[in-house]
Amino acid sequence: MDTLQNMRVFVRVVEAGSFTAAAQSLNSTTGAMSRAVSELEAHLRARLMNRSTRRLALTTAGERYLKRCQQILADVDNAEEEASCAHERPSGVLRMYSFASIGQHYVLPAISRYRALHPEVTVELTLSQRMPDLFEGSSDVAVVTASTLPNSDLVSLLLGATFNILCASPAYLRAHGTPQQPRDLAHHECLILQIPAFPANEWLLEGPNDSQLMEVTGPVQVNIAESLVVAIREGMGIGMLPLYAAIDGLRDGSMVRVLPDRTLHKMNIYALYPSRKFIDAKTRTWVEFLRTHMPKVIARDEALLAELKQADPLASSLTAHPGPVVELGKPLEH
Repeated sequence: MDTLQNMRVFVRVVEAGSFTAAAQSLNSTTGAMSRAVSELEAHLRARLMNRSTRRLALTTAGERYLKRCQQILADVDNAEEEASCAHERPSGVLRMYSFASIGQHYVLPAISRYRALHPEVTVELTLSQRMPDLFEGSSDVAVVTASTLPNSDLVSLLLGATFNILCASPAYLRAHGTPQQPRDLAHHECLILQIPAFPANEWLLEGPNDSQLMEVTGPVQVNIAESLVVAIREGMGIGMLPLYAAIDGLRDGSMVRVLPDRTLHKMNIYALYPSRKFIDAKTRTWVEFLRTHMPKVIARDEALLAELKQADPLASSLTAHPGPVVELGKPLEH
């Protein structure tokens, strides 16, 4: 028995004044209306109305039940309207999840621009280094970086791709020399960044003509790129950073790119969400916004990196502060 539907029939019969009129308004039959009310009475074990050929009269139980039905049906209609509007107008709380570094550099600025378009949406952003379980219900959408994604029932949208680069401080390079080729890294302090998608102690350096895999060790290991930026600026060694985490330090001169013809560990950027069915407006518009916004900021950072490479900030920095320990341009000998 569909209790909710039978409640609707009961209320409509009372409001219409007869089974026939109710049937006409609901595009049904008089017999169906009568059966629905009879089922409801049998379920409740109470008579709701007295019927005659001329009129209907509510019993005392029927009068009380009518008021409850009207209230319940109004609440159901309101709930359905609110849910329907959620699919039409972005509003409410959007729960986001992101890896920490890309969240700081790409996701938070994107949230600012998204909310300028959809001010009725509020955001709860969780930053972590763990791949999220969106089916547990704690987040609506996630932004993560990975070389590939594990098989799952999540919907994934590829937003773009970025890469890592090697960086050091000018002071470190003046004191220890500048690596000219990947094997020179064996003579340097290598700072380790733990990235979920790649082995922490393996650097795959990809160049225009070849790729070289280096096993590296070092005195400092961190799991957040922004912490590694601090270690690099303090002159602790050479570290691998995502482009988006390195670009500000390269621009202000506190960091210098090492082995500028090499990139490391290409990373895809994905938006993940649980289902394509009945996706609400705030999630849908956020994913659509990321689809157009993310490629633009990735291209912006790559263009800045190209400009900095042409400007050769390392040469100007080290010319102004010549290093007494090593001769630049030659591999170190130990």
